[in-house]
Amino acid sequence: MKIGNAQNRYFINIIIFIKLNSLTMKYLLLALLFVTATNSTFAQKTTATDSIVYGSNPATGKYVDIRGFKMYYETYGSGEPILFIHGNGGSIYDFRNQIPYFAKNYQVIIADSRAQGKSADLKNDSLSYEMMTDDLNALLDNLHLKNVNVVGWSDGGINGLLMAIRHPDKVKKLAVTGANLWPDTTAVNPYLNQVVVQAYLHAVDTLKKIKDVTPEMRNEVKLLRLLGFEPHITIAQLHTITCPALIIGGDQDVIRPEHTLLISQSIPKAFLWILPNSGHSTPIYYKEQFNATVADFFVKSYQKREKFDVLK
Repeated sequence: MKIGNAQNRYFINIIIFIKLNSLTMKYLLLALLFVTATNSTFAQKTTATDSIVYGSNPATGKYVDIRGFKMYYETYGSGEPILFIHGNGGSIYDFRNQIPYFAKNYQVIIADSRAQGKSADLKNDSLSYEMMTDDLNALLDNLHLKNVNVVGWSDGGINGLLMAIRHPDKVKKLAVTGANLWPDTTAVNPYLNQVVVQAYLHAVDTLKKIKDVTPEMRNEVKLLRLLGFEPHITIAQLHTITCPALIIGGDQDVIRPEHTLLISQSIPKAFLWILPNSGHSTPIYYKEQFNATVADFFVKSYQKREKFDVLK
């Protein structure tokens, strides 16, 4: 298993924290596994059959000044626009299995979110899902896009929900996988939730003991805080989402299936799709099904089954 660059940085910093704080190797491995599942940067950046390195493509990659930092983004294909949003500590490359598929019929817009990938944000001490969501909205404004379909994975799914809540005019349809509304154990696997929270607390304590703390180290702590203590989306906010939504999760996801069901039931025009024998990485391990199902959702109009139609 080869770990991507963003995850390498995360791994190195967690090792530093653990050495200085005497965390057990068990916590290290579990924290790394959690980030691995979220980022899904399991594979090498290039393969024999893939000449394009998504996330590092000079032919299409650009930077744009967005709300105090330079956001890196890439675009592919043409047609109706789709915005893809990656997860915590991830990058454009996380959707390597989706970009070429959807670029055949759509204009794919995909960015490295604030403080992740090539979108460095080393000046700000704070980071929130709301900040990242507003960044993506500003990117769409910069590209003169009135509305788009949105696909979000993990933290990107959280951003997708917030995009539909905070900027409803921008979201035509929404597909999210592995998203949660709040960070407690009713939503997240209890054991992994505890591991992440403990790792964050030790990281914060470590920063207090280091004389020369680098911006990169602070950045990793910001990302870890998001995993353990955010988001805080209410059911009432979900009720305000007006676009059709496809809510996705694995039946063995780190996000509890009952929580995914709750999200679906709380959005007026939502479909639910729970994949059997699946964890958090649905766009990777079930890429063919994921792509086909999301594509089908985008082309069909939303219809609510009522009366005898529920028998069909």
